[in-house]
Amino acid sequence: MPRLLLGKKLGMTQIVDEDGRVVPVTVVDTGSCRVTMIKTADGKDGYDAYQVGYEEVHPKKLTKPEREHLAKKGLPPLRHLKEIRGTTDAEVGATLPATTFAEGDKVDVTGTSKGKGFQGVVKRYHWHGGDMTHGSMIHRKPQSGGATDPAHVFKNTGKPGHMGHETVTAKRLVIARVDEARNLLLIKGAVPGPRGGVVAVREAK
Repeated sequence: MPRLLLGKKLGMTQIVDEDGRVVPVTVVDTGSCRVTMIKTADGKDGYDAYQVGYEEVHPKKLTKPEREHLAKKGLPPLRHLKEIRGTTDAEVGATLPATTFAEGDKVDVTGTSKGKGFQGVVKRYHWHGGDMTHGSMIHRKPQSGGATDPAHVFKNTGKPGHMGHETVTAKRLVIARVDEARNLLLIKGAVPGPRGGVVAVREAK
């Protein structure tokens, strides 16, 4: 059974492990995730999957189809929904606690990276840049866009543009600690997104 939880990134801190080493961790509040739908291969969907909902909000925050989808199952309006392939022993409406994962489990964490706005090639692609000397005039410019003969710029050539605000997955991170009382996951290292961003924590492949 594949495991999935949705949560909110609270920020980073550090803990001391059993060997006395300081370990940087990201704190994720899983709140009260609920199973909102179950699909089966024998049913009309034709495959096994289940959907998880997170963060209760005012009904007006959702579209009418979203509200009715949850209301039919007797569930409150939930802002975030995520589906994962596989079967689950839980029933629709069941709460998934932080103890869905255990200390030492490896997980893939998916979130939306921080938006950086419009950026040049030095920051966007980590290019070296030109000489920082008097008269250079090409300190941080992308310079040539390609060869003369083709008479066009090739696809995937680095140019200034929008940076960040993309879906990013940090793979095979380790659960350092599980706080059952407060429904918190402490994950070793950094996970994508800003503080307050929603992330999906799923069992690593």
